Amino acid sequence: MTGELDGKVALVTGATRGLGRAIARGLALEGATVVVSSRKAEACEETAAALAEETGSIVTPLPLHVGQWDAIEPAVDAIIAQHGRLDIVVNNAGIAPLKPSLLEVPEGLFDKTIEVNLKGPFRLMAVAGARMAAAGGGSIVNISSIGAIRPSPAEAMYSASKIGLNALTMAYAQEYAPTVRVNCVMPGAFETDMAADWDDEFISLVVDGLPAGRLGQPDEIVGMVVHLAGPRSGYTTGSVIAVDGGRTAVY
Repeated sequence: MTGELDGKVALVTGATRGLGRAIARGLALEGATVVVSSRKAEACEETAAALAEETGSIVTPLPLHVGQWDAIEPAVDAIIAQHGRLDIVVNNAGIAPLKPSLLEVPEGLFDKTIEVNLKGPFRLMAVAGARMAAAGGGSIVNISSIGAIRPSPAEAMYSASKIGLNALTMAYAQEYAPTVRVNCVMPGAFETDMAADWDDEFISLVVDGLPAGRLGQPDEIVGMVVHLAGPRSGYTTGSVIAVDGGRTAVY
């Protein structure tokens, strides 16, 4: 590792499992102080302790429900009060409910999906971006999905929230320019705990015709996020980048 994030403080939402945990680990290995966040306090504490021991970096827990608008500003200010700064935010928290029939989608589930996947990142980018701009700069990386541009009926709510996140990326890249950069990564199908329930037939459907010929591994998204978070991507902002094994290249 290069240590290119030494001295930086990063917040990763949805950081206790899957891609979020891999991203938090990658940032910590590059020297960042990492705040791991999710709704469950115990999971945050366990993840923070494990990553701190593994990486040797400072990793602290922060229980936070990103869908709760009024919880965002106190959480950001608590990070700055504890660590003295906030340089990097990774908006990773999200839910992906699937429904076989769009007619059967209940209003409450629709609202919850938008609340967690879109409203929460909107507010976190607003608050954190303002604090970063006032402090002289920072980097925000949003985790979207190729479902944003390759939607299926079953994931319509999720896809709608993620195409909205893509749009917010471009808007916020302008809002806090030039000192705060805002970019977005669109993962394809990765082998995380979410994929644990996929059977061989479904996995075959997912990877059929995929140029990479396989599911992605969580660590394979880390390099892109670390790059966007760090100084070597200083001229990259407002970008939406697919990390999907070539899925969006296939029609």
